[in-house]
Amino acid sequence: MSITPGFTAEEIREFVFEYELQPFGQKSMWLAARNVSYDRFRRWRRVVFDGDLDRGLIPREASGMTTPLARGNALERQRAKDRAVHQAEVARLNARVRELEDTNAALGKAIGLLHSLNELEPAAIPDRTNPADSSTPRTTSSPS
Repeated sequence: MSITPGFTAEEIREFVFEYELQPFGQKSMWLAARNVSYDRFRRWRRVVFDGDLDRGLIPREASGMTTPLARGNALERQRAKDRAVHQAEVARLNARVRELEDTNAALGKAIGLLHSLNELEPAAIPDRTNPADSSTPRTTSSPS
């Protein structure tokens, strides 16, 4: 069951976490860009931090709640921060992988170019003299 038709519980949870990560002064513009009213968002935030999103239960509006909500709220916010740190680390590692793949491709091209240049050069002329035999050549007609 979803708290808002057309949105899953996970989508609402991610939306609330993304909102919490927005810088001060940017949150209302961020909501407006996504066509979500503040009243709807406020209901989503209450159900994520204080209620039971998976069952679609929103906490009552009465002032006499018996459960400490601040602890759950702090845990959810810490989870959002941890997720943001993890996503930043994944993005950094993905950028490093792309950089290494590009380097690998460039090295492969350089090696291929070196191989093609070696094929174009003439082969080395073999040395026909034997360095172990430095005496003058002998003929069969001379006495030994």
